[in-house]
Amino acid sequence: MSSVSVLISGAGIAGPVLAFFLSGAGLSVTVVERAPSPRTGGQNVDVRGHGLTILKRMGVEEAVRAKTTHEQGLRFVDSENASWADFPVGSGQGFTSEIEIMRGDLGNVLYEASKDMPGVKYIFGDSISALREDADGVAVDFENDTASQRFDVVVAADGWASRTRKLAFGPDESRAAVRDLGQWAAWFTIPHAPSDSDWARWYNAPGKRMILLRPDNSERSRVSLWIMPKDDVLDKALKGDMAAQKATWARLFADAGWESSRVIEAMEQADDFYMQKIAQVKLPRWSKGRIVLAGDAGYCPSPISGMGTSTAIVGAYCLAGEIVKNPRDLPAAFEAYETRMGKFVIVAQKLAPGAPSMANPDSWWAIRALHIFLGFVAWTGLQNKMGASFSPPSQAMELPEYTFARL
Repeated sequence: MSSVSVLISGAGIAGPVLAFFLSGAGLSVTVVERAPSPRTGGQNVDVRGHGLTILKRMGVEEAVRAKTTHEQGLRFVDSENASWADFPVGSGQGFTSEIEIMRGDLGNVLYEASKDMPGVKYIFGDSISALREDADGVAVDFENDTASQRFDVVVAADGWASRTRKLAFGPDESRAAVRDLGQWAAWFTIPHAPSDSDWARWYNAPGKRMILLRPDNSERSRVSLWIMPKDDVLDKALKGDMAAQKATWARLFADAGWESSRVIEAMEQADDFYMQKIAQVKLPRWSKGRIVLAGDAGYCPSPISGMGTSTAIVGAYCLAGEIVKNPRDLPAAFEAYETRMGKFVIVAQKLAPGAPSMANPDSWWAIRALHIFLGFVAWTGLQNKMGASFSPPSQAMELPEYTFARL
């Protein structure tokens, strides 16, 4: 087992989980990450069901809980900041998970848990530039200073817009795998204000716009702006620098009302701003030869699913388990991985009816109708019977038991 070498592209969520379990079985693991250091900040993510079970198996549950945002639930508010529907975390079937944590904080916990394990090496500030596979392995070239090397397995875990997937599957198939949901989002951090609390607040504005304010685990608040544009203005903005992107979002939300003025003003000073298209990744297969996809690179459910992080954790765990079970027959290992994860991914990618449009009305009267509906659901507890429409399906498979003892 010690002679099997694995290169993982991406040190976000799936990459470190995969490195942890593969190293535990004695494999040699290299993780290459384009960013110059472990990423910080990012959006608020949650961990549910099997994802949390795997964190417990890694022994990092306590460290993760220490970094949670302590979000108490989600409130749908109007322009006067009056709440129309409250969904507390205690209900167990709401929008807020027991584990709410900043993506960067979770990634750092996973990095710290894996970086000093035997046989694990992290390379920051570099990325894969070329892949050449033959019968004995994969020759890999890198963009910057890392010397070319050979590996037995290459794993693309570098996000929904994966460059490694593009190299392995080709630009056409990689591009076709991305299913645009017609929505964009931007994330950044702003100073805490008296109106902020341990509750997240969701505000809809006409024009299919939404502002979400969530607590951080520090004296700051996390903002995400969401919009379903009717043109390609954000596609064009993405090609510009951060200042141009911020200016576009400021124009789009200038008349949104509520706390939009505060948010836009603070956005100008935010150094952690980033934007992305909301999309899913769907492929007929997740491997090609010795190269395999994990996490968002292979089966991104999208941020609006509530399942991205848990799916990445479960997928990395199952991929590691199947490689360890069958390291000398990679096609069989990858086929077993896809069989294990297939149903889970299908369910994770199944969005609530009408999403994302239903949650982003175009007019004031439609927003009021949404508030009345959500208020009725919260008052009656109907969310407990509506399944994935309110609580993601985080246990939609039987979680396998693998042995990762060094062989």
